Amino acid sequence: MKKHAIIPIFIPHKGCPNDCVFCNQKKITARQKPVTFDDVDKIIVSYLETLENRGLETIEVAFFGGSFTGIPLDDQIGYLKIAKKYKDMGKIHKIHLSTRPDYIDKEILDNLKHYGVDIIELGVQSFDEEVLRLSNRGHNKEVVYSSSRLIKDYGFTLGIQLMIGLPGDTMEKSIYSAKETVKIKPSIARLYPTIVINDTELYNSYKRGEYTPLTQTEAVNRTKEMYKILTEAGINIIRVGLKSTDIINENGDISGGTFHPAFRQLVEGEIAKEKLCQKLTDLGIVSFAKEKDEVIFLANQKSFSNLSGQGKRNKLFFAEEYPNLIINFKEDSSLFDNEYEVRRK
Repeated sequence: MKKHAIIPIFIPHKGCPNDCVFCNQKKITARQKPVTFDDVDKIIVSYLETLENRGLETIEVAFFGGSFTGIPLDDQIGYLKIAKKYKDMGKIHKIHLSTRPDYIDKEILDNLKHYGVDIIELGVQSFDEEVLRLSNRGHNKEVVYSSSRLIKDYGFTLGIQLMIGLPGDTMEKSIYSAKETVKIKPSIARLYPTIVINDTELYNSYKRGEYTPLTQTEAVNRTKEMYKILTEAGINIIRVGLKSTDIINENGDISGGTFHPAFRQLVEGEIAKEKLCQKLTDLGIVSFAKEKDEVIFLANQKSFSNLSGQGKRNKLFFAEEYPNLIINFKEDSSLFDNEYEVRRK
């Protein structure tokens, strides 16, 4: 049963001085009505009507859509006052926001602490200086380290967001970013493959042939390696891949073939496949073995869909790679999360 829920509130950032190559926030903002304080109140009330009395352990109000601490201070205070009102009433439990690493200082954090903010996510994107420069991020990696330390010193829960496949990025640089993230020790992380959104500088570079987006396979493979590094370090990855929206979907204002609505399952399915292959090897079962053999692939209910893979990709892979192997896929509630087992029948 679901124990955690988020009330998302999207606050477009009108005042961002940076034009990151992958972002069309200003164009999106120009098409949207400003989010008023009354809007925020109504959104929270609307969500609470469906979330209350459902036995949820945690309800968060989360401010997304832009760099929250970069908007005018009066606006920040106005939005936070409303969220804090519901937190003080016990209707919500946490306040969550995202921002840029260079929009963090002691004055900002003092204000966030005063209004009951609990979780701060930093849109880091990359720890590689060339990738940051080519993406026009407007800051270097040292800002990431200093803002992360400050956030943790203040007692906030820290989150790190990384993008895969930005201009100048490579597998090695992506792995480096994952390892630097581990050093910082955030509690949560998000992994986003770069999507070419129309009406961005990245889109213009793509059309000129100066930027080549990752293929879906490349994006899955890079993300998979980063995912393993972060999870092995105990970091909770709360999202993999961008959420489908009116703009970001297979028929939306995007180019290239990186986007997939079930990208997380693609990544976790590949990890499951790797683990299953290794367990078959450990049992002495090799690809295209001539002898008939029968095995059972096991996972708990939560991980069972990854066992067979998105669109049954893993089932098809093992049927082709091990044609003489009879495989039964079964659930086993005794296994831990993301743990898979192979047993001979």
